[in-house]
Amino acid sequence: MNPSYDFGGQVAFVTGAGSGMGLATARAFARSGAAVALTDVDGTALNTAAEQLVGDGHQVLALTCDVSDEDQVAAAVDRTVETFGRLDMAYNNAGIQIPPVDAAEESAEQFDRVHAVNCLTGSAALEDAPRGIRVNAVCPGTIDTPMVSDMIAKGELDRAEAEANQPINRLGTAEEIAEALLWLCSPGAAFVVGVALPVDGGYVAQ
Repeated sequence: MNPSYDFGGQVAFVTGAGSGMGLATARAFARSGAAVALTDVDGTALNTAAEQLVGDGHQVLALTCDVSDEDQVAAAVDRTVETFGRLDMAYNNAGIQIPPVDAAEESAEQFDRVHAVNCLTGSAALEDAPRGIRVNAVCPGTIDTPMVSDMIAKGELDRAEAEANQPINRLGTAEEIAEALLWLCSPGAAFVVGVALPVDGGYVAQ
């Protein structure tokens, strides 16, 4: 049985919320009482996700946003605060994954794109802790999401090999990542700062 959380009266901001781990976490926050700002670069997926959550009776704000664009992110955060009056939690989920390649073969464009989209944690945690803002990271294993399904379909990832690489012998689910995130955002994790938490079926423990 999963623990229950009460985020009533609070506001969560979730990037990459159109599908996968972002959508699962947005749903989990909403079920726990939070109003949720959903952002995604894919406007179609974003609107579908927002309609589902609104249909379930949740408070939702949908914002198309490319997280590699600082101005778009700032505008999305401002709009969230204007709409809901506050911002309590942010899940910087948006990310991209590229096929493995030797560093010497990595193009400068691809390198810059990865670093523009995928987030920093340690530095932000140290800077923000004195302000009462906790920053942590969840490090997922191979999770059964549309992104992973697409990689498998393209031959960039072998499902059987990915499952065998995790001691639990299966892919994780987006909902399992969401549960870890809700705990990190809850009072139960009030003394947890700057942690990179593996939620990976034992992959890094090998």
